[in-house]
Amino acid sequence: MIATNSIKAWFLAARPKTLSAAAVPVLIAIALAMRDCYLMETVGDAAQPHILHIPALLCLLFAWVMQIDSNFVNDYFDFKRGNDDETRLGPKRACAEGWITERAMKTGIIVTTLLGCAIGLPLVIYGGMAMIWVGVACVAFCFLYTTTFSYHGMGDILVLLFFGIVPVCCTYYVIMPEGYKTVSTEVVMAAIACGLVVDTLLVVNNFRDRDNDREAGKRTLIVKLIDRWDEKSALWLYLLLGYVPLAIMMGMGIHDAVVRDTSTFALPLYAVYAAMHHTTYRQLKAINHGRELNRVLGSTARNIFIYGQIVFLTIVLGFALEI
Repeated sequence: MIATNSIKAWFLAARPKTLSAAAVPVLIAIALAMRDCYLMETVGDAAQPHILHIPALLCLLFAWVMQIDSNFVNDYFDFKRGNDDETRLGPKRACAEGWITERAMKTGIIVTTLLGCAIGLPLVIYGGMAMIWVGVACVAFCFLYTTTFSYHGMGDILVLLFFGIVPVCCTYYVIMPEGYKTVSTEVVMAAIACGLVVDTLLVVNNFRDRDNDREAGKRTLIVKLIDRWDEKSALWLYLLLGYVPLAIMMGMGIHDAVVRDTSTFALPLYAVYAAMHHTTYRQLKAINHGRELNRVLGSTARNIFIYGQIVFLTIVLGFALEI
């Protein structure tokens, strides 16, 4: 029994398992910044540049708080729309289960939104006034994803943007030292790869809920693919969202080895993620329907976290082994 508005209730509403997906883009950006700082030639007698640790920490905290904020918003508005009824196949939600009252959840949304803004505001010092607009976009995303875009098949685009391009590129930019603040094509490509991998989580979620979403008028990308073609197209999408990023990151690793003489020793680590992703794909294909797909959701979340660790290790070891 979970007491209403208790600490345990808020902990469950925060969905701690989703925080790994929010941390992965920041982790990848840090690895890229570390690599580029090492590879930069020193200017005159100046010391080799190093990444800025305070904005790195702020970016991580901001990502976590905004993920929790998004979870609260999703919990509240899906409950208000009646989407979290007894037919729901996914994990239990706080408002629908009565763990947290509507009024308390609205307060929680306000608190986490303000906390996220407070954490993100100091990033202006490191990234300029543009960081304010980035913060505004992130807050808007938290609300628009659940209330609007997810109903029109645009959720995957928002995941690519706000779990890939925006966090990786912005984190990289603010943690680079003065005089080195730029975003290269490689950083953008790594950001796109990250967003695609994180989107596997949304694909599983929408694949599980495809029948309920269709009845509720929620036209997710998965619903559109299945209605236009068949379920195989949705399964292929999941598979490709894992393999395309691998091709991108391995290509970057080989390019670095040829152009910058870094090590390729750690590149075989990507085979670990490839094997895990393919195993989860087969699990998704075999189960296909029902609440059992929540196991695939958990496996996918684990795969995303492992992907982030592997990317970090391959990038860092690529130059570290040459020191």
